[in-house]
Amino acid sequence: MASVNTATKTDPSRRPHRRRPAAVGTAAAGALLLAACGGGATTTGGDAPAGGHGPEHAPAVHSHIHGLGIDPDGGGLYVATHEGIFTADASGRPQPVGESKDDFMGFTVAGKGTFLASGHPAPGGDQPGSHGLIKSTDAGKSWKTTSLKGEADFHALDYAKNTIYGYDSSGGLLRVSEDGVTWQDRARLQALDIAVNPADPDLIVATTSEGVARSADGGRTFAPGRLPAMEFVSWASPDALFGVDFTGALSVSADGGATWKKTATVPGGQPQALTAVNARHILAATQNGVYESKDAGKTFTKRLAVADGGH
Repeated sequence: MASVNTATKTDPSRRPHRRRPAAVGTAAAGALLLAACGGGATTTGGDAPAGGHGPEHAPAVHSHIHGLGIDPDGGGLYVATHEGIFTADASGRPQPVGESKDDFMGFTVAGKGTFLASGHPAPGGDQPGSHGLIKSTDAGKSWKTTSLKGEADFHALDYAKNTIYGYDSSGGLLRVSEDGVTWQDRARLQALDIAVNPADPDLIVATTSEGVARSADGGRTFAPGRLPAMEFVSWASPDALFGVDFTGALSVSADGGATWKKTATVPGGQPQALTAVNARHILAATQNGVYESKDAGKTFTKRLAVADGGH
């Protein structure tokens, strides 16, 4: 297979928010309000958004969501945003994790209390414009740089078979590392998101403006993208690759992205992030909420509310 260089609107200039692929549509700019969600309303996988917004004066933070994860140690929800990491307290109210107000872009949970991320420092400092790869071993309370500070801007990260896979948007490059320090540069392509088969890391998919591009050689080369176009993808198990398009339509592929079956529509409009914890447990952030499904998308529970707060 030949390496492809499809034209998608990723963000090589390191602006703070991800851009949508051109074939999928560009999201409207605007900060988002992550507010408390009272009652955790449940909805089917249809188009109607779930209710259950919290009190009018509930604690809130203005931010755009870039990543989602569940810590295996306790099962807590973690939300990576433009202004730090948040989790939910016992009442479902968002709480900041640690003191960092950095812009977290790529984000993934690598193990119990172990998170990997990338992004940009908060305004006002004298640090380089991009963090490279950073790591937390205390569930996001503190972070240390592991490599590529000022050199790489990973807008998508995945972790499989003790190996880190990162899409460096600054150069349109897939990079792979076993220790987070030494990296192999693989294919160049323009993409928004990547996902790695958890049982066979030679199988990787990337969302491009042409559709979902597939690699069978660990990301060294990718076949041209094929429709349907997806914004975000997450590989829960070998036979459960999930994808969500710009309308929030959730689909699953049992053959590594060759064919797709629509299963539901995530409530809340255009998606911002997708993480499949396993073949039934799915997290999705959309324009009006962070939603969770534990039945492969048949029903969703709003874990946190999101409202357009403007810039």
